[in-house]
Formats: sequence, C-alpha cells, structure tokens
Amino acid sequence: IDPSVERFVAERLGLQPADVSTQVVIRDGISEWTSALAIMATVCEAIALEVRHGQRTEVREVWEPFGKGQKGSSAMPHKKNPIISERLAGMARVVRAQVVPVMEGIPLWHERDISHSSTERITLPDASIALDYMLNLTDRLMSGLVVDAARMKANLESTGGLIYTSTVLLELVEAGMSRDDEAYPLVQKAAMETWETGEPFRGTLRKHASEAGLSLDEGRLDEVCRPERFVERLGPVFDRLASLR
Repeated sequence: IDPSVERFVAERLGLQPADVSTQVVIRDGISEWTSALAIMATVCEAIALEVRHGQRTEVREVWEPFGKGQKGSSAMPHKKNPIISERLAGMARVVRAQVVPVMEGIPLWHERDISHSSTERITLPDASIALDYMLNLTDRLMSGLVVDAARMKANLESTGGLIYTSTVLLELVEAGMSRDDEAYPLVQKAAMETWETGEPFRGTLRKHASEAGLSLDEGRLDEVCRPERFVERLGPVFDRLASLR
C-alpha cells in the first residue's frame, strides 16, 4: 500500500504515523503511555495516603465523606474507615503492575513477532479502565473531604511548642549567638526536657538560657513561635495551582 494511504487515514483519525517502523510498531511509545497512566495512578495514591494518615483515630484532622447510616469498622464502631483511600492504594498497585509487561513487548524477535499482543490485550484495557475509575474516586474523595482545622491546631499545640525549635534556633543565631556552641545546645537541651517532661518549650528554653547566662528577646520569640509563620508565603503556590485548572 502506498504510504500516502497511511498518512491519509491517520490524518482523518487524528493520528500520526510512526516515523519509522517494521511490520510491528515499536512498543516504546505504548510503554511510555502506560507509564504515564501508572504515574497518574500513583499521584492519586499519594493523595489517598495523606487522607488515610489524617483519618487515623489519634490524628482526626481530615476524613473521607461519611454518609448517614454508613458503617465504619465492623469491630470498632467509633472508627470511620478510609475505604475510598484504601481502594485507591490497592488499585494503584494494579496499574503500576501493567508497566513491566508492556515494556517487555519492546524487544521482539527480528522486530516482528507478536508476543506483545496477548499481553497488551489485557494490560492496556485494565490500566486504562482502572485509572479512569481511580480518577473518579479521587474526585469524589476530594470534593467531599472534611477538614477539621481546630483539630489540626490542637495537634500542633500538643507538641508543647517543639514544632518551633528550628525557627527559634535560627532566631537565636540571627540575634548573635554562635550556632554550634551556643544556640543549638541551648535549644536541644530545652527541647529534650520538653520531650521528656511535657513542660512547654518556651519555659524550658527560658530556664536553660538563664542557667547559661543568656538573655532572650521574648518579643522576637513570640513572633517566630506562630504557626501562621509557616504559611505566610503559600499564596503564590495556590495561585499557581489554580492556574492549572
């Protein structure tokens, strides 16, 4: 058949002929496509994994939509099991599992045997259909996600201020302390005492600073020991996210 026929048919179908091929088109392009499906499935799993962690009983910061009358754990009625997220995690494994069989179709005997065909009749539909289902599940998960900001704040405060050790360290260095000889040992000792006793970090910090004959600028520490400090520059990140839609 004249190559012009291939070009004509491909153009009518919105396709592009392979640049060079033998009887069988090399499977690198199909392997790349299957890998892209696996990557998308894994991104969905990454979202689901974060929800699964946030929905743990001791965390309870975010959770999946939970309908009236819906049952959670069959053994522990207080639990809201993350069934959507766990399903996404399992299906991502199925999609990823299709990549290697498709890639093994690249090396063919004399570039023309059809050992790839039987594999692709299973892997390509399975990967496509599974990912389509996963995308719908992920949309359902995120559109109905419940976020408990108050619980997030309570979890942050449960550390007794230990989440601020890095900002306090940098502030002390900025104030003129030696990082390795003064600031770090001071912050570490105070943090370890808070870790072991539960006493608030600012209190243990003040105690160890006094014992070392060091003065602290309480006003500056008030400024750096704020959770809002960590999200002050997130605006542009969300702007970039919105521009992707």
